[in-house]
Amino acid sequence: MLKKETKTKLIKEHAIHEKDTGSSDVQIGLLSEEIDALVLHLKEHPKDLHSKRGLIRMVIKRKKLLAYLKTEDEKRYNAIIKKIGLKK
Repeated sequence: MLKKETKTKLIKEHAIHEKDTGSSDVQIGLLSEEIDALVLHLKEHPKDLHSKRGLIRMVIKRKKLLAYLKTEDEKRYNAIIKKIGLKK
């Protein structure tokens, strides 16, 4: 779980317009931050299978959102990939 301050900062960073809280960009940004936090947790606790399952679900959800964004708006897709640091 992300803290409220971190979450609001990420929403402002990835928002398309002023009142945007649920666009694909924002969701991908939040999921990426949670995935990074879970990866660190799993490095310390490798036998935590419940968290590992949650991590896999988040990665799949982010992958689906990225695929959707790529079909809808490739410019935003490329921008979010660069901003988050995925792939290339």
